[in-house]
Formats: sequence, structure tokens, C-alpha cells
Amino acid sequence: MVTVPARTDPTRDWDSDYHAPALVDDVVELLGTGTLVLDGTLGGGGHSAALLSAGVARVIGIDRDPDALAAATARLSPAAAAGQFEAHQGNYAALDNIPALHALRFNGILLDLGISSHQIDDAGRGFSFREGAPLDMRMGADAPRTAADILNEADEGELATLFRNYGDEPRAGRLAREIVRRRDTRPFVTSDDLVGAIRASFGSRSGAPEFARLFQAVRIAVNDELAGLERALPDLRDRLAPGGLLAIIAYHSGEDRLVKHAFRAWSEDCTCPPKHPMCTCGGNHSLGTVITRRALTASAGETAHNPRARSARLRAWQRAR
Repeated sequence: MVTVPARTDPTRDWDSDYHAPALVDDVVELLGTGTLVLDGTLGGGGHSAALLSAGVARVIGIDRDPDALAAATARLSPAAAAGQFEAHQGNYAALDNIPALHALRFNGILLDLGISSHQIDDAGRGFSFREGAPLDMRMGADAPRTAADILNEADEGELATLFRNYGDEPRAGRLAREIVRRRDTRPFVTSDDLVGAIRASFGSRSGAPEFARLFQAVRIAVNDELAGLERALPDLRDRLAPGGLLAIIAYHSGEDRLVKHAFRAWSEDCTCPPKHPMCTCGGNHSLGTVITRRALTASAGETAHNPRARSARLRAWQRAR
């Protein structure tokens, strides 16, 4: 068996130039005994490398981003040569569109939501509010619109909903009006345009926290992240083999809420009183068990090394045997 050797610093074992994955030890503890694991958000391959090193017989990775696939494939080439690893371009929210995955059932499935360090750091991808970055934000070619398209084409109501629902912004209407006013004169093209609209709406004292939150809201809309996750959850559940485990790392409150509520609903039995003459709750039947009573979070040591892990929340659910 070819495995991927760990390095000497346990806090950095699975980092790469592409990405520093979060909560690796917890992921390995949850999924490390599986024989076939799907890494639905491959990124730089850090989680997959750790799972292979822990003894998982075979890992299949998918990602929307061709840059991520190239980085992970190069990193895990020894495991690929041994038949332990394979990678495919695709979206975890559309597994049926990946022919190689048809009819497969997995002992474990991992999603590490959000974006990679590389995507943030590459100014050309437009994920950051770095000066002069293009307003793109697409994770892959399957995203039909760029950030600029949305900011220039969505009506005021759509923009306000976007910033309110995805950015938790109470002043969403004010920002939406400012964007519509500005684009009548000049279209939104770069990060500077959106930063300027935010500052004009909320004052010159607005800064990085506001920019990060509102750029994230646009990114979520561009890539259909929350709606895609909601559609994907039951499909991923049904792709688990009996006893299989679904582990999801979320970084946004909306994502975490969707995961928590889905896991809870799947675990409920009929809630009618024992002597109730007729079921009125919908006849729920437990499909499995929530493994993490509370979301797992990064340690102080991990967040000191990888600040982006600070908002990570890991939840896991196991399908009934």
C-alpha cells in the first residue's frame, strides 16, 4: 500500500502551498477507518492525504476548480499510481453529472466548504478585496455569472436580499441602492468598485470586517453555495453505504444551520405520543445518528497557525447500518 507520509510538525503536516486544511485530526478520527471515502471539496488535497496516511484504502476527490485538481493530483500522484486515489472535476452538488461516480456508495463523505487559501491569495480570481482584483469569484466554469455580472445586472431587491441573507447585513437596502446608483454611471469591474460602494454606504470607517463579509456574500451568490448545499445534502446522505459517515466543515452561519437542521431531521423518529391513534407528525423514521452533539471547532494552537480555521465548524452524521 502506498501512503502519503506525514511531516514532523503535527500542526502543519497537511498544509501545502495551495491550502492549509482545517480540523484535519478530527476529520481523520471520523473518517479514517473507511475503505472508500469521497472528498467532495478536494482543494489542495490535504484532507485526502491525511486520510490515505491514516489507512483509508481509497479516496476519490472532486473539485469545481481545475487549479485545485492539478495541485492535489500532483501531490497525491504516488497514491494515484497505486490505485488508492483518483480525482475528477465536478461539483459535489451535482454528483450525477460525474460518470465515474455513478452507482458508487461511500463509507465516508467529506465536505470542507468555503474557499481555499490559494483562491483567496490569487488576486486574479477576484475572491478578495485586494486593490484592483477583478470581480470574478467563480469557483469553476459551471458558475454561470461572475460577481461583476451580478452586481451590474441584479435589481435592487435582489441585491438587498443577497447582502441581508448571505452577509447578515442589516443595512443591505442602503448598499443595494448605492450599487444601483453607481452602476448607472460606470459598471462594476474590480474590487475597488465594490469597496467604494460599501464605504459610500456605511462611511469611511468601514473596513476589512465589512469588506470580507460582503465580498463573501457576493461569492456565495456567484457559486450558488447555500442553495447548492441544501440540494446536495439528501443526495450525499443517499450515497452513503450502511454505517457510512457524512462529515461537513462549514464556515458560514447559513451553511452550518443547514447542516445542523438536516442532520437533526434525518435522526428523528415518529414524535407522536405512544397511544396516539394516528400519526400526525409525518411518519418520520430515523435514517441514522448525529455523531457530533456540538460542532467541533479548531483549537487555539490551530487557529494561531491557521487563522482561517477560526470560523470552521465540523458536524458529522452516520447512516444506520
